[in-house]
Amino acid sequence: MRRSVMVALVASSFAWGELSGQSSVATAARATGNVTLDGLDDDAAWRASTAVSAFRQHDPELDAPPSQRTEFAVTYDDENLYVFVRAFDSSPDSIVRALTRRDVRGPSDQIGLMIDSYHDRRSGYAFWVNPDGVKRDVAISNDASEDQSWDGVWDVATRVDDRGWTAEFRIPLSQLRYQAADRHTFGLGVRRVIERLPEAVSWPHYDRNTPGAMSQLGTLEGLVGLGRSNSVEITPYVVTKNVTRAQNSGGFEHPQELDAVADVKIGITPNLTLDATVNPDFGQVEADPAEVNLTAFESFFGERRPFFVAGTGLYRFELNCYIVVDCGTNEGLFYSRRMGRRPALRSQNGDGRTPTATPIMAAVKLTGQRAGGLSFGVLDAVTRPVEGVGGLTAEPRTNYAVARVQKDFRNGDAGIGWIGTAVNRSLDPSTTPYLHESAYVTGLSGRTRFGNRNFELVGSVTASRVAGSPAAITRTQRGSAHYYQQPGDALSVDTSATSLGGVGAQLKLGKYGGGITRFESSFVYQSAGLEVNDLGFLRRADVRDWSTWGSLSFQSPTSVYRWASFNANTWHRWNTSGDRLESAVNLNGHVGLHNNWDVHGGGTYSGFGATYCDRCTRGGPLLRRSPGLYPWFGFNGDARRTVQPGMWVNLGRWDGGRSRSSSLGPYLNSRFSTRLSLQVGGNL
Repeated sequence: MRRSVMVALVASSFAWGELSGQSSVATAARATGNVTLDGLDDDAAWRASTAVSAFRQHDPELDAPPSQRTEFAVTYDDENLYVFVRAFDSSPDSIVRALTRRDVRGPSDQIGLMIDSYHDRRSGYAFWVNPDGVKRDVAISNDASEDQSWDGVWDVATRVDDRGWTAEFRIPLSQLRYQAADRHTFGLGVRRVIERLPEAVSWPHYDRNTPGAMSQLGTLEGLVGLGRSNSVEITPYVVTKNVTRAQNSGGFEHPQELDAVADVKIGITPNLTLDATVNPDFGQVEADPAEVNLTAFESFFGERRPFFVAGTGLYRFELNCYIVVDCGTNEGLFYSRRMGRRPALRSQNGDGRTPTATPIMAAVKLTGQRAGGLSFGVLDAVTRPVEGVGGLTAEPRTNYAVARVQKDFRNGDAGIGWIGTAVNRSLDPSTTPYLHESAYVTGLSGRTRFGNRNFELVGSVTASRVAGSPAAITRTQRGSAHYYQQPGDALSVDTSATSLGGVGAQLKLGKYGGGITRFESSFVYQSAGLEVNDLGFLRRADVRDWSTWGSLSFQSPTSVYRWASFNANTWHRWNTSGDRLESAVNLNGHVGLHNNWDVHGGGTYSGFGATYCDRCTRGGPLLRRSPGLYPWFGFNGDARRTVQPGMWVNLGRWDGGRSRSSSLGPYLNSRFSTRLSLQVGGNL
């Protein structure tokens, strides 16, 4: 019965001409007439387009025929790129739907586009939608790194009918970046998730055993005479807020403040864009989560301001990268939240009436990419001084600048990059003892893939120099990132120094594809004087780290599981004085079952040899660590069901068995309809 239904669906396909087979090339036809965004394929532009249906399954089976047919076609005009996707379904009433906020992936079917408009096989954008029209979008850099804070301006219309469901995308060319040329070729990928099965299909075939995403896209040809030269976008904001401030005479005042904000984007050429912002305000975006930080280290907060979010991937230069493929520490040489931060001396020189954020006068950013894989960017921002009490300054006028250059080789499989950052402050007697007058950082990186793109070697070197008064440099040496005053090590505080310099290096070799084996080994070195926190983010310097990870990954289903992986990890860390800080091994396993449940378990043993904590006493003597064993396990239920259970258990035993811990964290997710869900959980 199912086979006959599928035959009927195929017979009632789009009226377009059809392109099937295993080709990874799609052709876009210039639109003949207007394209109405309604989720229907009855416009003349779609009737003149060529459909592509050569989708292949990549989950749970690799390169297997899909259980449901999918087709797409592409057209364009002077302003927009249009993509129409028809997701046939033999049981339209079983399509899984979920209404969520934008950028939230709910338990529902999905259709996604991946567009590499530069066609550099490294960067681009992904646009996702579900049957209820919930949109998600991300900017992609370094072939697989996703910046989920990016919000593009684009539209999509969806429709569920008796043949399945459709998604009609309209992507303004102003949101894309491409070379200046008469004819263009874009990288393109189309994906579909059938939630109830669960199954994921793609065009062209996506091999999840091969590293990278953008480098596996197909090509979109036929783009001739694209516009968008000298396009201008202006986004004005008006921010009003009621501020509560303490009065010197006692009590509080509640002034109403009004700010005008504007973001401007100018497409100088299709591959060169100038962004500017005047008086940006954190009120434009969601507030940061409340947090009480009792550690010695600074908290990291994500960026949400549109001006600083756009093009973030180009400016990334990571530090402390031990995690497979991508970096999970958030540490790097550029941290845009430094611009517009809380006034650095608010607690010393301010009071309750002092602003909680430093106003940015203006910022400008120029980004572009040339033929041959050369990308570049320059950003400069100036912040206003913030006055404290009694004529003191809570934050001086500051200029922030960053320059970035990257060059790709071998179709994106190799590349080099450079970054330079500079911070210059106009100090006065009330700020000179606390802040650096200048801070300069530079970094150089290189990468290459080899062995049929299954292996990757990545390395970088970094250098920094900060300058200021002896009091300011002494404060830096004594800060939690350095702790020069710690007794018994090779460091000592120089109270007469007016500058501080440091270097860092990283080297990582990994196998991320091919067969069932994966591994990665990395070495990180940062001298005690490395200081990047004027415009970067680094929790601590003074470290040497060697980490190694290996796994067996089984991605083809068997009678027992849909997928499985087993990992072994070991990591060892010292400070530059030679004290062993950490030495541990971890084993863990993960199995996805056919009922869409997944189970996990593992454990860590730490404390090989004598290990010490050099940050626990906050500049005091080393604190001896005791060996410990920390097992854990848990499971997640089927997210497709109305009720999804789950539980995580963490155990610990250390201090010679005198100290123990146990944690039980059950949860229950209930989805009553596409518009109503309830999450309940606890931790004991």
